[in-house]
Amino acid sequence: MEQVTIFGRASCGFCTRARQLCEINDLPYRYVDMVEEGISKEDLSKTIGKPVHTVPQIFVGQQHVGGFDNFSEYLERVGTTAS
Repeated sequence: MEQVTIFGRASCGFCTRARQLCEINDLPYRYVDMVEEGISKEDLSKTIGKPVHTVPQIFVGQQHVGGFDNFSEYLERVGTTAS
């Protein structure tokens, strides 16, 4: 699988869970702390092309997958165990 990029915040439980899914399933990932990097939801909205209201926002390669629930469903569809 291509590298997973997770845009999130340290205080976000769903962001932590998304990272755990990557680790459990041995997926290559990069976590981007939006606060540390100075990235706003508006910045992500411009990149994605639609409004962003929640974090995490997750990409697989260049493909925007969505939030945690979308990512979990994506992993199930591609045959990765989403424990």
